Amino acid sequence: MPANESGPSVKKKGRRARLLVLVLVLALLAGLGYGAYWSVDTVRASFPQTTGSLKVPGLTGTVDVKRDEHGIPQLYADNDEDLFRAQGFVHAQDRFWEMDVRRHMTSGRLSEMFGSGQVETDAFLRTLGWRHVAQEEYDKKLSPETKKYLQAYADGVNAYLKGKSGKDLSVEHAALKLTDGYKPEQWTPVDSVAWLKAMAWDLRGNMQDEIDRSLMTNKLSQAQIDELYPPYPFDRNKPIVEGGTVSGGKYNPQGTPGSGSTGTGRGTGTGTTGTGTGTGAGSSTTPGAGSQATPNGATGATGLADNATAQGATVGLRTQLGSLAKTLDEIPAILGPNGSGIGSNSWVVSGQYTTTGKPLLANDPHLSPQLPSVWYQMGLHCRATSPQCQYDVAGYTFSGMPGVVIGHNADIAWGMTNLGADVTDLYLEQVRPEGYVYDNKVVPFTTREEEIKVAGGKSKKITVRTTNNGPLISDRSDELETVGSRAPVPSSAPDRGDGYAVALRWTALDPGKSMDAVFKLDRAKDFNSFRAAAADFEVPSQNLIYADNKGANGNIGYQAPGRIPIRNQGDGRLPAPGWDPKYAWKGGRDGNAGYIPQNEMPWELNPARGYIVTANQAVTESAPAGTGNSTGTGNSTGTGNSTGTGTGASAAAGKYPYVLTTDWGYGARSQRINDLIEAKTKDNGKISTDDMRAMQMDNSSEIAALLTPMLAKIQVSDPDVRSAQKLLEGWNYTQESDSAAAAYFNAVWRNILKLAFGDKMPKELRVEGSCMNVSEESTGPNDDLTKTVRECGTRGPDSAQPDGGDRWFEVVRRLVKDEKSQWWTATPKTVHDKPIKTRDELFARAMEDARWELTAKLGKDQSTWSWGRLHQLTLKNQTIGKEGPGFMQWLLNRGPWNVGGGEATVNATGWNASSGYGVTWVPSMRMVVNLGDLDKSRWINLTGASGHAYAGTYTDQTEMWAKGELLEWSFGKDAVDKSTKETLTLKP
Repeated sequence: MPANESGPSVKKKGRRARLLVLVLVLALLAGLGYGAYWSVDTVRASFPQTTGSLKVPGLTGTVDVKRDEHGIPQLYADNDEDLFRAQGFVHAQDRFWEMDVRRHMTSGRLSEMFGSGQVETDAFLRTLGWRHVAQEEYDKKLSPETKKYLQAYADGVNAYLKGKSGKDLSVEHAALKLTDGYKPEQWTPVDSVAWLKAMAWDLRGNMQDEIDRSLMTNKLSQAQIDELYPPYPFDRNKPIVEGGTVSGGKYNPQGTPGSGSTGTGRGTGTGTTGTGTGTGAGSSTTPGAGSQATPNGATGATGLADNATAQGATVGLRTQLGSLAKTLDEIPAILGPNGSGIGSNSWVVSGQYTTTGKPLLANDPHLSPQLPSVWYQMGLHCRATSPQCQYDVAGYTFSGMPGVVIGHNADIAWGMTNLGADVTDLYLEQVRPEGYVYDNKVVPFTTREEEIKVAGGKSKKITVRTTNNGPLISDRSDELETVGSRAPVPSSAPDRGDGYAVALRWTALDPGKSMDAVFKLDRAKDFNSFRAAAADFEVPSQNLIYADNKGANGNIGYQAPGRIPIRNQGDGRLPAPGWDPKYAWKGGRDGNAGYIPQNEMPWELNPARGYIVTANQAVTESAPAGTGNSTGTGNSTGTGNSTGTGTGASAAAGKYPYVLTTDWGYGARSQRINDLIEAKTKDNGKISTDDMRAMQMDNSSEIAALLTPMLAKIQVSDPDVRSAQKLLEGWNYTQESDSAAAAYFNAVWRNILKLAFGDKMPKELRVEGSCMNVSEESTGPNDDLTKTVRECGTRGPDSAQPDGGDRWFEVVRRLVKDEKSQWWTATPKTVHDKPIKTRDELFARAMEDARWELTAKLGKDQSTWSWGRLHQLTLKNQTIGKEGPGFMQWLLNRGPWNVGGGEATVNATGWNASSGYGVTWVPSMRMVVNLGDLDKSRWINLTGASGHAYAGTYTDQTEMWAKGELLEWSFGKDAVDKSTKETLTLKP
């Protein structure tokens, strides 16, 4: 791949300059010898005290902190506030650098730590207003009990900070203090609440797909785009729940529509004249034409304004959306790249099918590899549970936030995966000097002034402007300030004036109660209290699985929570016209309560199949486009909502009546887990804890199983390519670290994607440094090489397309039967070669290109090839470990590890096929909860408990994680006491 011919952005230059100052200070701390050793005093000064006793102001009684050999703490207290006060203290002991960076990020204050290079990032985050929303949640939404816990946690953090600065906190803080006299400020409850906004941002759903589809219209027809976003394969990959629907205002998991039900529904049509029909007595009012594109739409619908095609309406947005995509790439992705890789696996098996006779529950969220890990393992125990001390819970926590996010208590266990609901929409706004156009009127902006303080520089002031649809994120980019002059709009659209702006509507920007949900989950006793807790888990929307040990075989369950919008018109797949009230969300700023009612969200308890699998596949099958699901008489044309009163079925053919999203993961991982469970339980087989662990490490490749037999039949004349082709003979499609066949297949797959799809993408979607010759008049590939220019991709490596995820599995699965599809065409390597016109010709070229790519990367000798040598995991310390000089990265970072697994496998060590083979997301932790004996549960973290680079527990779990091993997970007091290696007593 050609090197990136452009230099780093001004923003990156500024950030790196600031980091260079920091690392030079660290080099001075290291002493002589070019950083050959670090001052022992500097390194060890921040190591926490883990034995003996310490006084913590505010405690009303003693708290014991018992750590095992991996430094994982179990806390014991006599009341709730002491428990959370101690949690804040211990989090700060091990992870305060991480906490400090996080709170500066969520509040848009990174410039205070890292200087002018972060001003643009801060400005974008201030525009989103995470901190303001968190403050409003704390002030108006959260319960008094939750506020009490948040304050206790903050008091614990501040007790640790008292009298400490610089090297007493971390090596990184030592550098900041010496460069600018930086001193951390006091922790506040809102610092903790704001972290949920960062979590929601990285799990926000299909915003990237919305941008990408719009950018594709510059080069591809609507029919071509639809081929790249195929519908979910319900006939092959099972959804999470099957057969459920809504009746009488409640979700019925058995899927039996109630008779005589009355409700409000949504009829959706395809194309420009699709129809949806409501039934029953009454009246219906439905907006008609002007629907956004649907997955199978054959004609151009836009989502912008009546009678404008999707391609025409988005041409003028290309510059803005391309720039927005760049901006999104620059925002710190704490949890991972947003897109098909952000996912997780979780499944639960009834005791009827386990060796223990009680449920087994597994979970492994797929997030960005972080050092330290985004998770912190911990137990929070009341010595005796009572109304004053309600918690006995253990699991995975976020440093900087009280409570346990995923884990189990004495009664239930739960896990999470990203539901992927469509909770964001981009709106095109007509801007005037005095405001913005809405419903044929000019409405004043809501504005606020923000001051960004800059370490080592002058403060910057910005003005945040907000419409009824949300903040104007286009204000944060010069390129987004105006729309290109070519943007076609229909006569019904307002005059463009100085151009269109882009606003973001996002559920997380409305205050909610997700923090309440964390504490409710931690103390839930049964399925009803679990569901009550889930009802408050508004953002981010997650799939929640459940297990308990009550009854003969225990109980298993599922709940889909979250604040998911009901759109008046449009389906959220493309930017919508902000000036048109028909496209506004029903809920929030525009009036009526318009989120899907929690009572109507999918759930199930003890399904007959005996297990539940969630791995980012479709939750359920919604009523198909063009089918009315409401009562009332009348037809809906295009995409719209039909409402009325009367009697009739709640949803067509018993399908779910609401659209949660059209951009699901495509079910490759979930169906593999389904298949593994069914195979294991066949003929009365039982599943053990170790079986669950083995399933988490399954490396089978669905796309390899589809394509390898085809590749084996390709006629190859080059002996070196033929030798590589033979690696695929007899291969079982598993991607083990030592597999040469896996290495070759994945290289072929990457080159198939590049030739068939990548070279046909607009530059805004192609990876930085991916350059090609194109005609001067068009951005498309050119067969006539006489008039060409060099065009290079602009997309960051984590979000470039095609990324090779399971959406691309489905795209290729549908295309391989058509050997002469237009997608199988490609330009020749040289003027002497023939153009590629068929599938097999393209496959042959990909096999050849893959052979020489691996020769360059791994050597000519195929016996030395292995997937792990290509597919490596390197853990990078935050900030300095990512952009500092090489010797500092060597000091702070760890790895690489050669790992197995791959994209859209159960062992989801993801990689982006557009940018290379390196690991970009991972199972960030793994756990298997044994409800028959909680002390026989198992868990592992990606790194270790400590955030201090030279502590013994910095990465002590990583090698075991890479091998698929799990640690013992002590929960009961006797088991904890047996595993305890160090005890610290916190005293008033």
